[in-house]
Amino acid sequence: MKFIAGIITLFISAFSVSAQTTVVDVAISSKDHTTLVAAVKAADLVAVLQSAGPFTVFAPTNAAFAKLPAGTVETLLKPENKATLAKILTYHVVAGNLDAAAVIKAITAANGSLSVKTVSGGTLIASIESGKVVLTDEKGAKATVVAADLKAGNGVVHVIDSVVLPK
Repeated sequence: MKFIAGIITLFISAFSVSAQTTVVDVAISSKDHTTLVAAVKAADLVAVLQSAGPFTVFAPTNAAFAKLPAGTVETLLKPENKATLAKILTYHVVAGNLDAAAVIKAITAANGSLSVKTVSGGTLIASIESGKVVLTDEKGAKATVVAADLKAGNGVVHVIDSVVLPK
């Protein structure tokens, strides 16, 4: 009986810790998001994204950043480009806690194409293509959600396969 009680206590402790993580912690814990984490740090957005939120973050993978023209990431990480980097990163964030079910329901209710306002003030268009949620940025480029509903205490993270860019 003590063993089972110990397991239950351990489970509850683990659940409590994971419920307290932030969207930043979700990214930090992923080997596929080291570029994103470096960018968030360079743009001084860690404290913002660790605040109460809630936030929905569309998190590009390292491979997504690698699709950008050669030298783009290195240039954006320079201190003199902090404002531009912050604008790009906050273009990947939406206020609110929008899990995959809520996003799909909203897209369906909007007849297949939903305009979403980002924290940067820009707009993303969310739609469904081949059964997957696709984001179209203000330049017409697309990113597909490849993993959804990575829950955090202050929101949710959806992994995308491309970097979306504002005008």
